[in-house]
Amino acid sequence: MSAIVEIQGIEKKYPGVVANHNVNLAIKKGEIHAIIGENGAGKSTLMKILYGMVMPDSGTILVDGKKVIFKSPQDSIALGIGMVHQHFMLADNASVLENVILGSEPTSFGGVIQVDAARAKLIEITKNYGLDINPDQLVAELGVGERQRVEIAKVLYRGAQILILDEPTAVLVPQEVDELFRNLKDLTSHGLTIIFISHKLDEVLSIADDISVMRAGTTVASVIPSKTNKKELAELMVGRELPKRREVSTKPGLEKILEIKDATYVTPDHREILHGVSLEVHSGEILGVAGVEGNGQSELIEMIMGLVKASSGNVSIMGHDISDSSSREIRDSGVGYIPQDRQRDGLLMSAPLWENRILGHQATAPMANGFWLNKAAAKKDSERIVVDLDVRTPSINVMAAALSGGNQQKFIVGREMADKPSLLIAAQPTRGVDVGAQALIWNQLIEARLAGMAILLISADLDELFNLSDRLAVISGGKIVAVLDPDKTTPEQLGLAMTGEKIA
Repeated sequence: MSAIVEIQGIEKKYPGVVANHNVNLAIKKGEIHAIIGENGAGKSTLMKILYGMVMPDSGTILVDGKKVIFKSPQDSIALGIGMVHQHFMLADNASVLENVILGSEPTSFGGVIQVDAARAKLIEITKNYGLDINPDQLVAELGVGERQRVEIAKVLYRGAQILILDEPTAVLVPQEVDELFRNLKDLTSHGLTIIFISHKLDEVLSIADDISVMRAGTTVASVIPSKTNKKELAELMVGRELPKRREVSTKPGLEKILEIKDATYVTPDHREILHGVSLEVHSGEILGVAGVEGNGQSELIEMIMGLVKASSGNVSIMGHDISDSSSREIRDSGVGYIPQDRQRDGLLMSAPLWENRILGHQATAPMANGFWLNKAAAKKDSERIVVDLDVRTPSINVMAAALSGGNQQKFIVGREMADKPSLLIAAQPTRGVDVGAQALIWNQLIEARLAGMAILLISADLDELFNLSDRLAVISGGKIVAVLDPDKTTPEQLGLAMTGEKIA
């Protein structure tokens, strides 16, 4: 089978960073080609080059055997390359059809949008490729899996024959992953080509026809799924044997660290987001919270951290009601917080790492010395975090924005666990990180649990929830609908509970 995309000797450098070096890829027409690698391995830069968002310094791209130069995404789209980003780019208050045609509206001579022609074209696309979406439904009414199908329809509407999918299963439950994989197989059966970027090696092995591995900015291997396994892939990605996660067994302590009783949260515009939520987390326990995104997880985190106030009910930490406490008071009481959006809520991107070590800890020792910040302590502990958590950076004086997402995340984890809090709120702690960083962060959480820390783990990664949690609380529609034993629950049962179905 001939290669529809060839990447030859691609180089891309930024000041102080080699993002891509001698990258070579051959992607065959009609295949699902997975690209895997650690954060900072160069995958994102390479995809931005292929999609016309970034110009390479040197190297060649061929599409259908012809050399091409992409100066913008419009150039890539014109040659049949489309990209579905991890974070959906949809307008909730518009219909599916309006979202799909936005920017590519068919118009008559007088500039009038030909809505009927656009609807007919979209319906034909959905039928041809097995995408079950209603053109006239509001996007706000769609589930996560349906929104992803809309994103795929958008690029197909623009004539894409090559689809780049960036972490497409990151927010899907198992049933939605199965549906996505059926859609992808339908697409390739019609001759389309899929470039599949993922950190989930089980999924890559199950869906891909070919796998390319990137490490340190270059391609290091191309393997056939049937001739490799998860362990070999992981070690190709990181270039070494992975640290083994110790299987541990421990019983939670009797001390109740976090207790939420019948908590309800109503927004200022009178929408009830949380409904009578009750939870307990004990010392030496990891309580996992599972749910389809948008079912109240964010508001639950914000309520615990004092960012919003419970409309009724209460939140207690170590027996003290903190329902009316400020975020600073809650932090100072011994609560660590790994936010779900590291760049928006966890870091000052334009500040050096050592200044980011102070964030959230500026009022307590050792970061504070009376009324003064202790810069020496911040720098010393930043150096420790860099070593202990293998944060890849030339210096603690480097701006946070210069680090890859995985290294940013490792630094936040190190910072939030540095003072050994009694309670750790860990929201999506390994989202968007590679397998090596994931193993390291998991080990950190397990060691903290063994030392007696109470951990509330909110995650969309079912492997993470099953591997780390002592108990699983399922949130749906703003309510806790089930509390499950992970050892007695299957991923399929958890997926059903997450979508509001009762399980046997």
